[in-house]
Amino acid sequence: MNRKETPTAVLLISCPDRRGLIAAVTDFVFRNNGNIEHSDQHVDKSLGVFFMRIEWSLEGFSIPRGDIAGEFAEVAGRFSMEWELYFSDSRPRAAIFVSKHLHCLYDLLYRYRQGWYRAEIPVIISNHPDAAAAAEFFGIDFRSFEVNPDNREAAEKEQIKVLESCGAEFIILVRYMQILSGDFVSRYRNNIINIHHSFLPAFAGARPYERAHSKGVKIVGATSHYVTAELDEGPIIEQDVARVSHRDTVEDIMRKGQDLEKVVLSRAVKWHLERRILVYGPDNAAKTVIFD
Repeated sequence: MNRKETPTAVLLISCPDRRGLIAAVTDFVFRNNGNIEHSDQHVDKSLGVFFMRIEWSLEGFSIPRGDIAGEFAEVAGRFSMEWELYFSDSRPRAAIFVSKHLHCLYDLLYRYRQGWYRAEIPVIISNHPDAAAAAEFFGIDFRSFEVNPDNREAAEKEQIKVLESCGAEFIILVRYMQILSGDFVSRYRNNIINIHHSFLPAFAGARPYERAHSKGVKIVGATSHYVTAELDEGPIIEQDVARVSHRDTVEDIMRKGQDLEKVVLSRAVKWHLERRILVYGPDNAAKTVIFD
């Protein structure tokens, strides 16, 4: 956050749709001398659910930030709201998991060093030593764990100890080629972001670019999503595609795909940190609202 910026408060809200919702929320901000900087809302008419993101300046706001949640609870109770309150000057702590493909890692760390993310990255965890040099260059602790079918549970327990010791609140999988257990995922529900090497659902599994080339695809894509217990079935955050022609080699397709992976992952991380994502629906069919 720029030093000259005044901190803001952000509310993410979902509840049954009914009259007066927007008025009640904006009146809460107005009555307490708040200045709204951003507001966006959406109604899922098929479910009758209302969603809202509202952000306002804390400069001159009459309620101390530590008391805002308690004061807003009365409004939330009247409308049966599910809600979360965040502050723009907080810096969540993120852990990065990576295997051998390092293009997303370097891109993410460059953006991090440039100050593009309101976050702290205290640790990089891997099942290979390949990323050690990148971690050292960017001054981040690096931990390597051998992971195989025989020791997966024990390795995850050690990884969780590292995450807890450094206070990691969410995890970014930058081409981490291991399947996380259901227990691990549930511990960080809607706080594990993955980048997938295709425009889901398609070409899941190994060697996606070779398989795409063999099928003569006309687009290549990338998908970022929250991780759930079902492999590559989590709620989608962002997707993008690039055109492919018959003249493109496997290497050309891979280069286009990897460029997309970097951009799509960066957007997802940025939106997560800016509290622009709201996940709703049952775990086996969850969707996202991405607020402007």
